[in-house]
Amino acid sequence: MNDHRLEIIIGQLLRAGVLLAAATVLAGGVLYLAGHHADRTNYHTFAVGQSGAHTISGIVKTAARGDSAAIMQVGLLLLILTPVARVMVAVVGFLLERDRLYAVVSLIVLLILAFSLLHAT
Repeated sequence: MNDHRLEIIIGQLLRAGVLLAAATVLAGGVLYLAGHHADRTNYHTFAVGQSGAHTISGIVKTAARGDSAAIMQVGLLLLILTPVARVMVAVVGFLLERDRLYAVVSLIVLLILAFSLLHAT
């Protein structure tokens, strides 16, 4: 693998991730509008969302039941995971190229991303 091929793979990954995330959010938005198009909005009170949709497993379970808000959240999770997948591909690509310096730097970035995502409050 060479640098040009790695750039092409990473570019395609980013494009596919963003398009998949956008399509998922769009599908959830269409489902939401189909189910709530006649609802009246009350701006005087704040309504908290579903309690099961605050963790990744809760979001996935709720989306699997067809909940439109959870489907949109899955799309946002896909959007968040796209750059993480990009760094993972970079690590593998640099290892295949035997470019140890960039592989180590990419691995450090991946560890920082993983730590920040797992320990977010």
